[in-house]
Amino acid sequence: MPIRLPAQPIVLRTSDRHHSRFALDRRSMLRLAGGGTVGVFALGAAAGCGDDNKIYEPDPLATQEVQARADAAAATAAIALAPQRHSALTSIATERTAHADALKAEIDRLVGVYGDGTKPVHRTRANGPGQDSGPSTVASGTAIPPSPPPTVDALRAQLTKSRQSAADLAHGQSGYRAGLLASISAACAVHAGVLLG
Repeated sequence: MPIRLPAQPIVLRTSDRHHSRFALDRRSMLRLAGGGTVGVFALGAAAGCGDDNKIYEPDPLATQEVQARADAAAATAAIALAPQRHSALTSIATERTAHADALKAEIDRLVGVYGDGTKPVHRTRANGPGQDSGPSTVASGTAIPPSPPPTVDALRAQLTKSRQSAADLAHGQSGYRAGLLASISAACAVHAGVLLG
């Protein structure tokens, strides 16, 4: 024989109804809070992913770094054609390498470093068609020595061009960057006019 349920609806007492409504409200609030937390994490992750895909304009100091390394490689290579100037050419190569390292340190400072010492992904736009990509460099950051080695006169002209380029760029910079470029320009002037004069 089947069990029959009463036909009358079950009526909750006022205190039970209040408790039941509060439980539902609390449950709803927890659901909303949980969904909101997940939403915040998802939004943060999406924002973080967006930064990895951003492409920045090249740092204007990057061209100067490449040029400094090229000058250092050219000065070292020029020793083969002018061994009597070994001391002056070695001094130029050493100082232009120091310039390149200082420029690289400033570029890296602007990009920043994570707490664990790693650098963030900082992709830059490549030079467009028709733009000078500068001297060739290898992955280690040193310039490929020119072949055949440059003459002292060709190196002097290259250093004069580097001096002018650094001076021109210094006008558009401020603070430490402007001072660094002005110092590099002055050093190139000494290299071209005094050490190779």
